[in-house]
Amino acid sequence: MKTHIWRIGLLACILMGCTGASLCAQEALPDLLRKRLLLMEEVAAYKRRQGEAVEDRVREAAVVEAATAMALMQGLNPVGVRRLFITQIEAAKDIQRYWLKRWEQSGPPPRDGPNLEEIRAELNRLGKAIVASAARQCVWQRADLESALAVDGLSLARRDEIISAIAGLERYDSRLDQVLDTGVLRVGTTGDYPPFTYRASGEGPFEGLDIDLARDLAGALGVEVVFVQTAWPTLMDDLKAGRFDIAMGGISRTLERQRFGFFSIPYHADGKTAIARCSDKTKFRSLAEIDRPNVRVIVNPGGTNEKFVDAHIQRATKVLHQDNRTIFEALVSGQADLMITDQIEAHWQAAKDPRLCVTMADILNYQEKAYLLPRDMPLKAFVDYWLASRIARGDIAQLLTPPERKP
Repeated sequence: MKTHIWRIGLLACILMGCTGASLCAQEALPDLLRKRLLLMEEVAAYKRRQGEAVEDRVREAAVVEAATAMALMQGLNPVGVRRLFITQIEAAKDIQRYWLKRWEQSGPPPRDGPNLEEIRAELNRLGKAIVASAARQCVWQRADLESALAVDGLSLARRDEIISAIAGLERYDSRLDQVLDTGVLRVGTTGDYPPFTYRASGEGPFEGLDIDLARDLAGALGVEVVFVQTAWPTLMDDLKAGRFDIAMGGISRTLERQRFGFFSIPYHADGKTAIARCSDKTKFRSLAEIDRPNVRVIVNPGGTNEKFVDAHIQRATKVLHQDNRTIFEALVSGQADLMITDQIEAHWQAAKDPRLCVTMADILNYQEKAYLLPRDMPLKAFVDYWLASRIARGDIAQLLTPPERKP
């Protein structure tokens, strides 16, 4: 379902005893639209000086696509946001033509002014702010919009088109509604954590058991899947920004992450263990043997591996390695003595490379893997039911089985 922006804003004002202006006084939508249109005089002046055409189809398409992506991040129906930005662009070209014609009749524009790169930086900022303001579910009186849109060169007909586009903005009642309506499930994944998620290069396809399960989830929803690159240090910020609908890829449940999002039911449980070169296997059989001077513990930043090391390692040296895709190669080459990571990853890597061995039989803590979701109960309920069915029929256990160790 989708909720009309004006209706929900009016309801909020009735319940709270407020006006549209007091509800969204900061970065108000009418003011943002006005600022954007007023910049068109400077755009026209620059294009006049440089002899550039008013119309730039490539640039216009990029602006609309960026606004559509931002709409999904804010929970807005992208169709309405696309219409608003297309209408704004047409209005902007009208205003530029108005100023060009005026200068032809009464004299040239100022010789100096900001360059187009500087103007576009502000236009980009305003574009993001417009989408964010539209998502605040505020109500604006038509008179306020008409006053804000009283800009030289903007016809009444074009002004009314913008107001009509604003009236057509809609917000989804849930993230599940958004996924079903747009036909796209956006899956955030790091691509650096086999066997859950990995890619050979920054541009290569994502692979792994959670990538297979993401496609299965999209099939259960009847939508297409789009993978969104994220990273462990930015995972929670990307979730809060709405860059994806669900994060998949060996994510550990933690109370800190739970503060800002929901988790699905768990689908795997293990804990941290140590992996080292097989020649050093007997040196690191316990945490006490690891946490000693002159021992180097390699770690990828931003995730639970680093948090565990920071909490339990005081005397050994922490060696940060930024790319988790190459961290085990660094371990083999002698850049560190061992790595503390999830048991499943340790056994998976040891099975792939006969030079690496898991050094302890037990785990150092307990943790569960689950899928990270925004605070959206309808989507969580669907994911939980889907995941429980896949666990029950044995799909997850089969995917989690480590490969045979290579000789």
